[in-house]
Amino acid sequence: MEMIGHTLTGLPDEACGLLVGSYGGEEATHIFPTANAAASALLYEIDPKEMLAVDRAARALGADIMGVFHSHTHTDAYPSPTDVAQALDPGWHYVLVSLRDTHAVVRSYRIVEGVITEEPVEVPGLGEEPGEKPNKEPGVGESGPAK
Repeated sequence: MEMIGHTLTGLPDEACGLLVGSYGGEEATHIFPTANAAASALLYEIDPKEMLAVDRAARALGADIMGVFHSHTHTDAYPSPTDVAQALDPGWHYVLVSLRDTHAVVRSYRIVEGVITEEPVEVPGLGEEPGEKPNKEPGVGESGPAK
């Protein structure tokens, strides 16, 4: 839920952050919220110095940057043409949080050479009632990209 909280506090701009775990792996073990250097409701940018700091923190954890998350403030949780153009690492997970409706919608994708493939995602606590089992449908569930 930290990821969703970060995207909500970023409003009215898009918010972003990095996912840390095993490169090419299926589950993020840590998330690192970052500032949106673009300070825009239409796009996000992670400052290279902040990216380097997260990379160093990931290595100290024995892990790697394995993906990125960001919010769409007024559109679906689906990669925009700008998102696809920025998706340069085929091993990364690209997680989008749509804040268009009254509840956040989370989806995760692999983007390889412009081809977008959705993957399952789980966010603990999202869409659950207390004591209920987590929903594992695509678009609902964990800050780890895919399990």
